[in-house]
Amino acid sequence: MVYYFKSTVVDPPAFVYVGKDKFENEELIKYGWEEDVCAHIYLRLNEGDTWDDIPQDLLTDLAQLTKANSIEGNKKDNITVIYTPWSNLKKDGSMAAGQVSFKDQRKVKKILVPARENVIINRLNKTKVEKQPDLQQEREDHRRELRKRDQAAQQQRKKEEARILKERQEKKWQKDHAYDELFTEENMEASSNQNRDADWEDDFM
Repeated sequence: MVYYFKSTVVDPPAFVYVGKDKFENEELIKYGWEEDVCAHIYLRLNEGDTWDDIPQDLLTDLAQLTKANSIEGNKKDNITVIYTPWSNLKKDGSMAAGQVSFKDQRKVKKILVPARENVIINRLNKTKVEKQPDLQQEREDHRRELRKRDQAAQQQRKKEEARILKERQEKKWQKDHAYDELFTEENMEASSNQNRDADWEDDFM
C-alpha cells in the first residue's frame, strides 16, 4: 500500500508519496524515478524542477510529513530530516528493510524540524489517498514515454538541421550564380560593340 499526498503550497501542486511501512518503502526505493527526491517520504518533482531548489514552504511540508510518519521522530522535537535525489540512494543486501546509504554525501541536504505542526499535517492528510500501484509497470511506462519524447525531439532537431543546411545551400547557389544572367549570350551580344550599327556613336552626341 502506498499513501499519496498533494502539497498545495506550490503551483502546480506537488506530488508526495510514502510506503505504508518499511517493506513498502523497499519497493519505492527499488522502483523510484530519476525525478524523485527522497527522505522517509518521496517527492516527485514537476518537469523542469530540480532537487536543490525546492521552495522552502514545500520543504517544510515534506519535513513535517516525514516527522509525522516516523515512529521515533514523531515523539521528538528538534529532529533533522535529510533528503537526496533518488538516484543518490545506495542499497545492498546487507542492509535492513527500509535502510539506505548514499553514493555521494555532497548530494545530501538537511532540514531542521523544531516541532510537529498539526495545521500542516491536517492539511496534507485531507489529500491522502491509498493505492496499491504496480510500481515497476509505472516506471516502465514513464521511461517509455521519456524515450518517445527524446526520439521526437531528436527527429525535430534533424528536420531543423536539414532545413538550415538546405537554406545555406540555396543561399550559396544564389551567391555563386548571382551574375549568370548578365553573361548570357544574348546579353553579351547586346553589349558588344561589334554588333552595333555604324551610327552607334551618334547616341552619345
